[in-house]
Amino acid sequence: MKTGIMKLTAVAFCLFVISSFVSAQQITRFAVIDTARIYTTFYRDSRSVRDFESKRLRYQKEIERLSEEIKSLRQQKVDAEALGETAKVTRLEAQINSKTNFLLDYSKAKNAELDQLKKKLTTDDEFYSMLYEQIRKISEADGYSMVLSLQEGNSIIWYSPTVDITDKVIRSMISSN
Repeated sequence: MKTGIMKLTAVAFCLFVISSFVSAQQITRFAVIDTARIYTTFYRDSRSVRDFESKRLRYQKEIERLSEEIKSLRQQKVDAEALGETAKVTRLEAQINSKTNFLLDYSKAKNAELDQLKKKLTTDDEFYSMLYEQIRKISEADGYSMVLSLQEGNSIIWYSPTVDITDKVIRSMISSN
C-alpha cells in the first residue's frame, strides 16, 4: 500500500513538473503585415502621394501619346510602301526609329524618376516610426514574437489570414493620428 501511494505521489509529482515546464515554455507566434497596403491606406490622401500619382498619370499619358504617334507613322509607312513611295518610306522609317528611341529613353527616365519618388515615399522616417510603434503595441498585446513583412519576406510561401495584422495596424494608426 505504501508503494502504491509512493507511485501515485511520484506520478503526480512528474505530472506537476511536466505541466509546470509546458506552461513556462513560451510558444513562438508569428504575424504578417502588408506594409504597402498600410502605406496606401494611410497616405492615400497625402499631398506627396497625390503628387506621385499625378506625375505617374501624366507620364503614362505622354507615353501613350508618343506610342500613338509611332503607330500612326507605321501606318503611313505601310501606305507609302503600298504606293511605292520609297523616299517617303525611308523618311518615315527614320522618324519611327527616332521616335521609338526617344520613347524608350523617356520611359526609362520617367520610370527611374517614379521609382525614386516611390522609394522616398516609402522610407519616410516619421511614417515608419509610427508604423513600427503600432506594430510593437499590437504584437505585445496579442502575444506575437515576430512580425514578417509580406514585401520583405521573399521566403513566405503561405500564411494563414489569421496571422495577418495589417487591418489592425491600419485601424490603430488611424485612431492614434
